[in-house]
Amino acid sequence: MILTVPRDTTLYPTLGGGICDFIEERLIFGPGDLRGQPAVLDDEKRALVYRLYEVYPKGHALAGRRRFKRAGISLPKGLAKTEFAAWIAACELHPEAPVRCVGWDGDQPIGGPVNDPYIPMLAYTEEQSDELAYGALRVILEEGPLKHDFDIGLERVQRLKGDGKAVSLSSSPSARDGARTTFLVCDETHWWTSPRLRQAHQTGINNLPKRKVSDSWMLEVTTAFEPGVGSVAETTMEYARAVESGRVKDHSLFFFHRQASDAHDINTSEGARAAVIEASGAAAGWRDIEGIVGLLSDPTTDRAYWERVWCNRIVQSSAQAFNVERWRTLAKESPVKKGDQIVLGFDGSMFHDATALVATHLATGFQWVAGVWEAPVGKTDWQVPAKEVDAIVRSMFGSYRVVRMYADPWYWQSWIAEWVAAFGKDRVLEFHTNSRTKMTQALREFKTAITDGSISHDGDARLTRHIANARRDNIEGQRDEQGQPVWLIRKERADSPHKIDLAMASVLSWEARTDAIKSGALRQTEPQFLILGGRR
Repeated sequence: MILTVPRDTTLYPTLGGGICDFIEERLIFGPGDLRGQPAVLDDEKRALVYRLYEVYPKGHALAGRRRFKRAGISLPKGLAKTEFAAWIAACELHPEAPVRCVGWDGDQPIGGPVNDPYIPMLAYTEEQSDELAYGALRVILEEGPLKHDFDIGLERVQRLKGDGKAVSLSSSPSARDGARTTFLVCDETHWWTSPRLRQAHQTGINNLPKRKVSDSWMLEVTTAFEPGVGSVAETTMEYARAVESGRVKDHSLFFFHRQASDAHDINTSEGARAAVIEASGAAAGWRDIEGIVGLLSDPTTDRAYWERVWCNRIVQSSAQAFNVERWRTLAKESPVKKGDQIVLGFDGSMFHDATALVATHLATGFQWVAGVWEAPVGKTDWQVPAKEVDAIVRSMFGSYRVVRMYADPWYWQSWIAEWVAAFGKDRVLEFHTNSRTKMTQALREFKTAITDGSISHDGDARLTRHIANARRDNIEGQRDEQGQPVWLIRKERADSPHKIDLAMASVLSWEARTDAIKSGALRQTEPQFLILGGRR
């Protein structure tokens, strides 16, 4: 299965033929089994080069200008995406490569080089910046026929005359450098989940128009992302889908994603083999299909990860607590009116992570974010604006008939005491979130609500991101009264910047609704207020 944006089959002039010739005549394979051998483009990559270098035709208002300013390519693991990006970077950097239209031969564009190119090559960590596209570029140029055309260093490759360079970066270019960008490489963007990397991607997009004459553009290469975690790869695909559907008009985007279709059942050898072959495309001829399929015979293989990286399917990680793709389908318009019965879930921190308040409509099960306060990345002295949180809580009680509020009181005992005093001590109950069996039951009910669609929401990206970040934490050796495994939710690691507080508040809010309905709250008109105590 292939997603291509744009889908139209209009033939545009392209510089792709000359660039393919340049790659195969003057470049080599980078790190790997074919290292040092002359570069060879398979049919799919050749077709991609032709598409990437389409230009507007003679007589058009933009004649000769690049058709696409932003390109994304999503292919399975092991299909040399990084090497492909490095080949393109080598062409964009070389003083003789035909990468821009400089004239016409009849109706066909004539290619020429970029004057003083600046090419940032971004990776997701400093350690990886020299291992991915930039590392491949170094090998391709150092060990190939073009080695005498460049001054090659550990962090930059520069034309001998100094009029152009490619640089290895693990963060956003500075404002000064960013203004000079002529071509940008963003590698393995399914790992780009931190605010810093998302900002780097946005900075890169915003820098593209700054050198009009150079006709700047960017190329993003990735494998299928883990849904819901907020990666750049996910954002790019969502944008491509919006363009494809017509919700967004952007003629400057090219996006290509290949994956195994859903018809292939990877639980059978035949289905797994067919899935890998389809996802491989033209590379199926040289890919170790049997070796990849054989990985499924190992009982320790994470099948969800295998499906994502080898079949390029967008599937939930086996570690994720909730089905994020299903959650997305439950977004709808709000049915809530002022004065309706609702419940609240509150999960708070004071100095780290986030504090979250989620509301649920009692009658329909519709959820929305009433408030969220997240610690900014890198801010060690940040503190939750407690008075602002208090004001939001009070406004919810003032605007709606709040039947119950389940709150995790850690760090918030004094504030909760004030809310209890304000909204009725006789309606306060404690529910310890460190009571594992009770929390497991709440989590199960929330997960079931997602599966059967009894819960809905307004599509808030923050809530979706926190739900996607939540990891299932099985309590080894523990089972509840029904003999079911006991589990909680946690972040991927203690120091992770990926928050889950909205997810916990959502679970607490849903549990409050469940319990309120069981107690007959739909027939009540007076508000109730509950506290959940204890620390997870």
